[in-house]
Amino acid sequence: MEHPENDIQYKGLKVNEGVSDVPTINPYLKKRIKRKEYTPSEFVEGILKGNITILSQAVTLVESAKYEHQQTAQEIIEKCLPHAGKSVRIGITGVPGAGKSTSIDAFGMHLINEGRKLAVLAIDPSSERSKGSILGDKTRMEALSRAKNAFIRPSPSAGSLGGVARKTRETIVLCEAAGFDTIFVETVGVGQSETAVHSMVDFFLLIQLAGTGDELQGIKRGIMEMADGIIINKADGDNIEKAKLAAAQFRNALHLFPPAESGWFPKVLTYSGYYNLGIKEIWEMINEYMAFTKKNGYFDHKRNEQAKYWMYESINDTLRETFYHNPAVEKMLQFTEQQVLRNEISSFVAAKRMMDLFLNNLSNS
Repeated sequence: MEHPENDIQYKGLKVNEGVSDVPTINPYLKKRIKRKEYTPSEFVEGILKGNITILSQAVTLVESAKYEHQQTAQEIIEKCLPHAGKSVRIGITGVPGAGKSTSIDAFGMHLINEGRKLAVLAIDPSSERSKGSILGDKTRMEALSRAKNAFIRPSPSAGSLGGVARKTRETIVLCEAAGFDTIFVETVGVGQSETAVHSMVDFFLLIQLAGTGDELQGIKRGIMEMADGIIINKADGDNIEKAKLAAAQFRNALHLFPPAESGWFPKVLTYSGYYNLGIKEIWEMINEYMAFTKKNGYFDHKRNEQAKYWMYESINDTLRETFYHNPAVEKMLQFTEQQVLRNEISSFVAAKRMMDLFLNNLSNS
């Protein structure tokens, strides 16, 4: 555009042309490469070959809330099931700050150096406000995150430990089909997730600290009863004697509990995840437990009970989903809720009405 200031009447004034508009999109920016979409058979083929990229994408489908993703995921799991079940599944729990991630890093590298393949499934706590998760477990597992034969997958709890637990169990199947012979499942460590994780692992490991003043009173009886082994972390430097004292207190406390169904009496060991001290002894304990339970038949019995438990859990989840997504229920639920809040009907009457509506709608459809 010609500037009017350059007219002859404005002698001595010269305005140069401006620079043309710069494009808002970088012309050198290549178009984003679209991720290839695999068929369920291609997913299974890639997983059985140990392809980590395809395994990761399959886990994403398992974790997805989309109906079509869930349908694909279930088909993949069904085809992978005959190739699963050959790993050692270990649940790892402990209070926040006990050093779970550091310990997993040390335990994992011990296994990798022995030639094993390890998958770490970490349930990451989600914010109640934002519903987001940091998913930063890999940053605390520096050595393991670089190891070739390790697969680390953090999953957000997203406020639903039951849902994540079910998806974690399905992820275990995929990892086993991909050739991972050891599976670690790290819990959120808030008291609720332990039961769900205990129902999907072979060995349940409780990590504790010494010198925090909660050696006995701060430990929930339920978690102590679930533990197949207790290990006292940070047994190094000036803390060694405190760790030994804590271990003795835990051993005495365990004698007060009824014997475990497996016939195994939990052991209490001390170690240092940071300095890699006592790691070998912990694995000797786990191997001893596995041999003990396989010999007396408890190992197979526990896995059968777990499979039955998750069948009923899946039925409950499906019923819940079907109920809340039923058109008739969706239409009346808000109105019935307001009736309860206005004290027009009781909660129990409201629940019965909604169930009757749901069942009648099912029978008529």
